[in-house]
Amino acid sequence: MRKFEKISFEQFKNDVADSKELYNSFSLPKRNTKYSAGYDFYALYDYTLKPGEIKKIPTGVKAMMENDEVLLVLDRSSMGFKYNVRMCNQVGVIDKDYYNNINNEGHIWIKIQNEGNIDYNVKKGEGMCQGIFIKYLTVDDEDEISKERQSASSL
Repeated sequence: MRKFEKISFEQFKNDVADSKELYNSFSLPKRNTKYSAGYDFYALYDYTLKPGEIKKIPTGVKAMMENDEVLLVLDRSSMGFKYNVRMCNQVGVIDKDYYNNINNEGHIWIKIQNEGNIDYNVKKGEGMCQGIFIKYLTVDDEDEISKERQSASSL
């Protein structure tokens, strides 16, 4: 199964805010048009990124996917084209076993930097990045890997 979920309210309180109203009000990522590849992630609150500034931004979201899939988290094209703002790691790679891990339930964060010369303003509910699920391949002669990331359900 492939889907987005909100992190638990307990994790949300730790990472974002102790606000049930905020938790209940934000939307899971969605595609805006029928043929969009990317699912837009929406800002949980207003924020401004000044020129040269870097911020780590929570999404409140985790992603479940199939064994041979990965979620790539990418800039929205307008961020770079219009504002010269980009994700610090350029592409976020969210593996299947990140979901429900014991450290943070698989909470997806983005870290962005304003390399432009004007403030970059984002309002609550606006798109701030996009996620694309893709299939991946592995080499045929790989040794078997038995190590797994520890999840909350494996405790």
